[in-house]
Amino acid sequence: MKDTIVLNDQKYKIIDNYGNCIKTEEIESFLTSYFDIYDYICGDYAYDRLRLKGFCDKENKNLNKINDIKGYEKYISDLCSYKCKHFLLKKEKTK
Repeated sequence: MKDTIVLNDQKYKIIDNYGNCIKTEEIESFLTSYFDIYDYICGDYAYDRLRLKGFCDKENKNLNKINDIKGYEKYISDLCSYKCKHFLLKKEKTK
């Protein structure tokens, strides 16, 4: 399994890939500039449809309670379908 992925010219580290569900072309079609401010991209599948959500590290000025990466596990357990396929990608900083 790969440990990194490139989406729209941005490199991401694969943190979680439950159900081996990462589909590059599909993710890229949903990944708009809206997600540029986030350090992490979470994707989950409900009824075979992809949903994306952004999360932030504590150093990110856009951090708030809703998008804090510390809430990732709670988001998956409380707001996603039971045992749904999901992934978490961490944006790699450019030098």
